[in-house]
Amino acid sequence: MDSLQAGDPRYLKRRVKGCTLDVHPTEKALVVQYEVEATILGELGDPMVGERKECQKIIRLKSLNAHTDTSSLARKVVEECRLIHPSKLREVEQLLFYLQKRKQSNDNQDKKRISPRDFTPYAGVELDEEASINSIDEYVELLYEDIQEKIRGATLIFQLARNPDNLEELIQNETALGALARVLREDWKQSVDLATTITYVFFCFSSFSQFHGLVTHFKIGALCMNIIEHELKRCDLWQDELQKKKKAYEESSENQNLKKEHEKSFRKYQSLRTKQEQLLRVALCLLLNLAEDTRTELKMRNKNIVHMLVKILDREDEELLLVVVSFLKKLSIFLENKNDMAETFAVEKLARLVPREHEELLSTTLRLLLNLSFDTSLRSQMVQAGLIPKLSSLLADEDQRQLSMCILYHISMDDRFKSMFADTDCIPQLMKMVFDCGEDKLDVELLSLCINLAANKNNAQVICEGNGLKMLMKRAVKLKDGLVMKMIRNLSQHNGPTKSLFLDHVGDLAAQISEVEAEEFVIECLGTLANLTLPDLDWALVLKEYNLVPYLKDRLKPGSAEDDLILEVVIMIGTVSMDDSCAAMLAKSGIIPALIELLNAQQEDDEFVCQIVYVFYQMVFHKATRDVIIKDTQAPAYLIDLMHDNNAEIRKVCNNTLDIIAEYDEEWGKKIQTEKFRWYNGQWLEMVENCQMDEAGEPFLFGEDGESFIGNEDILERPDLFYSADGIISADGAINPEFYTDFQNGGLGQTGHVSSVSEQFFPATDRPVSAYGFRPDEHLFFNTASRTSQIHTHRLGTTELCIMHHVGALDNYTFWQCFVTCVFLVFPKMFAGNN
Repeated sequence: MDSLQAGDPRYLKRRVKGCTLDVHPTEKALVVQYEVEATILGELGDPMVGERKECQKIIRLKSLNAHTDTSSLARKVVEECRLIHPSKLREVEQLLFYLQKRKQSNDNQDKKRISPRDFTPYAGVELDEEASINSIDEYVELLYEDIQEKIRGATLIFQLARNPDNLEELIQNETALGALARVLREDWKQSVDLATTITYVFFCFSSFSQFHGLVTHFKIGALCMNIIEHELKRCDLWQDELQKKKKAYEESSENQNLKKEHEKSFRKYQSLRTKQEQLLRVALCLLLNLAEDTRTELKMRNKNIVHMLVKILDREDEELLLVVVSFLKKLSIFLENKNDMAETFAVEKLARLVPREHEELLSTTLRLLLNLSFDTSLRSQMVQAGLIPKLSSLLADEDQRQLSMCILYHISMDDRFKSMFADTDCIPQLMKMVFDCGEDKLDVELLSLCINLAANKNNAQVICEGNGLKMLMKRAVKLKDGLVMKMIRNLSQHNGPTKSLFLDHVGDLAAQISEVEAEEFVIECLGTLANLTLPDLDWALVLKEYNLVPYLKDRLKPGSAEDDLILEVVIMIGTVSMDDSCAAMLAKSGIIPALIELLNAQQEDDEFVCQIVYVFYQMVFHKATRDVIIKDTQAPAYLIDLMHDNNAEIRKVCNNTLDIIAEYDEEWGKKIQTEKFRWYNGQWLEMVENCQMDEAGEPFLFGEDGESFIGNEDILERPDLFYSADGIISADGAINPEFYTDFQNGGLGQTGHVSSVSEQFFPATDRPVSAYGFRPDEHLFFNTASRTSQIHTHRLGTTELCIMHHVGALDNYTFWQCFVTCVFLVFPKMFAGNN
């Protein structure tokens, strides 16, 4: 557009059109969008040339907070901003109200880049003159002079670069940018002020993604990495030199000259360190901006950026620490960087930043720790660094509460660290938060942490102190809160005074067991009741008063409910079956056949199998249910099949149950004994049954027709082979039954007899170890010391004869019979005098 000269008959007319309002996406500000129409009128007032331009104005509202009167503020905005028509007062007020209620997202604050305007040049580079974009060529010429003039020229260019409106024009001046890059590359070691100022200029460009290519073109990122590495080494040298002077001063304390020299060196060191930290800060900010590209970030990682950042964590400058921690937080999302932080013990250095008065630094540090807390080894480092009490103290700070709670939740996932919470004020604060919420919905993070902590016995006692359990039960039952009930369920698993407190709440829990309640809530109620293995609790009265037997039986039908609910019903039955009258009541109701049907349907699920077998284990202790299980069902046969299951817990409970059955029922006892013998001596039996020898070479084993004397019968069904020793014992009596008795009871290998069932079993009150019923303090169900399996080896020529003897299957005499039978079948020539 032509410029208007003085005396020109034409004149310019401006008009604002189409004003619209909106809120700023991240800041507390209003955005005014409008259009300016400029028209040049002729002498007669006719429009000659016209132009339109879209413009934007941002009205920042720094004073806006939760207590601001939005109506008054809206009137003030309309009065002071002539772009907004008074008719839009109502709209402005609504937008201000929205801004007032909008929750500031920490994520948005993290994504917000550090603005060039956030940096204020330190005193060393401040100038009285004001830079002008029209004098850029003069500033470039200063870059070819001495160091002081270079600093002056770079400072003036930095003043221009701080204004984003000048960046577009500066980027067109390749000469200026090339000169700045050259001076930085050549002279950065000569002057920290010069290096800092030029780095500031390129930082201004790096604040905008579209200019990253320019910064990369001049290789400023790699140069900043070199600067940081060099400055860190230089600082180490300063510290070593200062330490030497301090040591010399301490050794000769009477020498005042050494003292003055040390004090002078210390002041100089502090001054140099301050300037150096300014340089490190802007260099790291530039790298942080460039790290937006993951490929560039990978290059930084290859140059040990993580090690440099962790080393800088020892500094005290909070603004520098904020940049370092922000950078580490960004890097921590990658596994390799996280491992580097673990190697350099970054957690130990971060722990000293918690707590901190600098809120932004504290918040960023907590976010970094949260990222690192997903790693098990790093959680251990956090505990060793004493972060549990520090984080617990931050629960009182509303701004940092959420982050602290999340980190504590991750730490509480490890059973090794749960007990450490009992010695802090964490649990009382958590309980206060729970009760202060009234009937409002609780945060998931809060409840998750409480659930984890309740799994520890010491923590459970702290939680239940006073009216803790009573208040939790009241909230859970009234609001049908499944997570609170899960917490109560964890509390109920601890033996001792904590479990006894539940006697007062059995009725409330039993009343929740119904079809009308949500399954998730009923599952937790059933699980809590199943944990109450209390001798003073009359389960028969509870089952009758709340009519629970029909509900339990109906839920045992496969497909009647979700598997989790059915499993809890089975566990519940296992608990109440410890009571004799309850076991009889359940047997009369037909629950045992229902359990067998469920066992068939869920035979692939180890949890179901283990808990159903445990129910049988509890029921065989009572005569009424034992007779039903042994005589009216095929449960023992199922248990025999499961005796050799791949799951160790299932095998253990099956063996325990079968041993009790064998003691009370002779017929099943023989079957169980035979099956155990077959299992433990399977290798020997297979060798006997598959032994096929040459007819000419083995006349003692085969008849004239080639048929074995044993025939096709089972070797265990030939008692004549067990009890007849004629023809196989030599005339001199070298081998006789007394030898085998001595062999078994003497020095060659001693084994005892099967102890009685009462000696093998403890009066188990808790259920087997499983994902649902684990008790850290439970005892073993079976005395493994009473069961042994030994291999006796007798070397005959080049052949080894191995007899595996299971003490619980055969007595001594029967063992001797089997031994002689094996020798007779395998080595007949040995006893015929051929050897």
